[in-house]
Amino acid sequence: MKNKMIFGFHAVTSRLRHEASSVEEIFIDATRDDRRMKDLVANAKAAGVRIMPVDSARLDKIVGTRRHQGVIAFASQLALARNLDELLDAIDGPPLLLVLDGITDPHNLGACLRVADGVGAHAVIVPKDRAVGLNATAAKVASGAAETVPYITVTNLARTLRELKERDIWLIGTSDDGEKGLYEADFTGPTALVMGSEGEGMRRLTRETCDVLVSIPMFGSVESLNVSVASGVCLYEARRQRIAKEA
Repeated sequence: MKNKMIFGFHAVTSRLRHEASSVEEIFIDATRDDRRMKDLVANAKAAGVRIMPVDSARLDKIVGTRRHQGVIAFASQLALARNLDELLDAIDGPPLLLVLDGITDPHNLGACLRVADGVGAHAVIVPKDRAVGLNATAAKVASGAAETVPYITVTNLARTLRELKERDIWLIGTSDDGEKGLYEADFTGPTALVMGSEGEGMRRLTRETCDVLVSIPMFGSVESLNVSVASGVCLYEARRQRIAKEA
């Protein structure tokens, strides 16, 4: 299995914590001697991971950016992106899924994964084409969530949405002109929250496949929210409703 590059303290530390055996080697900035770096190095050595001190210029060249915080790891891919049927069969209770239709900004994707982890969503589902993919930048922004949230890539999103409906999973799409407000929607049953791309929103076929469209109430001067922020607002409303129902 091909190794992937992970960079940034949160992402590397999370991989060491959850699957240290998958980490092949870690490159660190040889000039950093602060507590954060010492802790990471100690954890890596305890797990038997090879540490490679190098100069910051080499780290910049490896990543292609200076936003690596002085730490880069190479690790084997984790088997989180499983078959969708296998994933759904293993869920105990009503599924809560996040579907992203064509997210092209890796920072938004990473932030969506982070909020999905925080709220306890069971998976993030994305189309194979017209989407950024889970690259190193997205994984860094996710701050470890890329290692814990199943990331399911599908060839045909509209067909996948129909398959979810066949499993009695309610598809709630978000749109400025939704027929319901967010707080009128019922997220307590099996639910897939469908979010559109940063600029164009959901594609027509995705929109038409949804069971209901909801809008997020806006009380200020801006007309819309960033897709990762909107995902957080909606997912935490879903979690709030589920907690209230269980109380």
